[in-house]
Amino acid sequence: MKTVLIPTDFSKNALHALQYAQELFKCERACFFVLHAYGEEVYGKYKTAMLEDVEKLKEDKREQTVKKLDKLVNSVIGEPPNPLHNFETVARFDNLVDSINDFVDEMNIDVVIMGTKGETSNHKTTFGSFTIEIFKYVKCPVLAIPEDFEYRQPKAILFPTDYLLPYKRRELKLLGDLAGKFKSKVYCLYITDFDELSPRQEDNKLFLEETLANSYLHFETTPVKNKAEVILEQIEQKDAGMLVMLNSRHSFFEDMLYRSTVDLLGLKIKIPFMVMQNIKR
Repeated sequence: MKTVLIPTDFSKNALHALQYAQELFKCERACFFVLHAYGEEVYGKYKTAMLEDVEKLKEDKREQTVKKLDKLVNSVIGEPPNPLHNFETVARFDNLVDSINDFVDEMNIDVVIMGTKGETSNHKTTFGSFTIEIFKYVKCPVLAIPEDFEYRQPKAILFPTDYLLPYKRRELKLLGDLAGKFKSKVYCLYITDFDELSPRQEDNKLFLEETLANSYLHFETTPVKNKAEVILEQIEQKDAGMLVMLNSRHSFFEDMLYRSTVDLLGLKIKIPFMVMQNIKR
């Protein structure tokens, strides 16, 4: 059974991500945990409040959050409900990233699925600040869904990689499960001016082939130029339904994030974007 965490700020984008998750796992057993972290809603406005006032605010906010979560889940269960799906609500008095990381560890979550932006995000950017923080710091694959993306099976998945970093078998298993289920073509794209791989790159490429054995793997290279532009061009050429990248120290993705290039980075992607984490769990 897949364990899926859906953070929500009760925005339209977060609702859309929950609906996408239901479609993505429509034909398999899944438990959806719908989480709202309300710590900043208490302390953000009441930093100077007395301790007694804060405790009262915490309790009031918890009750409001539980009610809103229940209402949200009831609105998406469907008639008749999918018998393969279970829903649980989670209200946490904490900041968003810490609450997600703690819950990922507690429940052994397979994937976090969320909107690309929240209610207060700048509409001129692809990713909101909270989404970028979750990309960076959450120790679990994160799949971000653009608000205007209409669900379709990801028959083509673009996976830019330089084969330099070791992959985690569990992370790749999620990608392999999705690709196998939808009979997707996975395009491993290496942006380079060199013709040959090093022994380490060859080993990592072989590990990809073994772990994604149920996928239709394609290995391609393209000359170095603006990497964001290359990715956007390949998404269009392959008619990709999902972009997958690896986040680790010294990775291309980390380089983009810390230079403010995921949006900021110029990647104006309009398809689901999954970030796999090369971090121990």
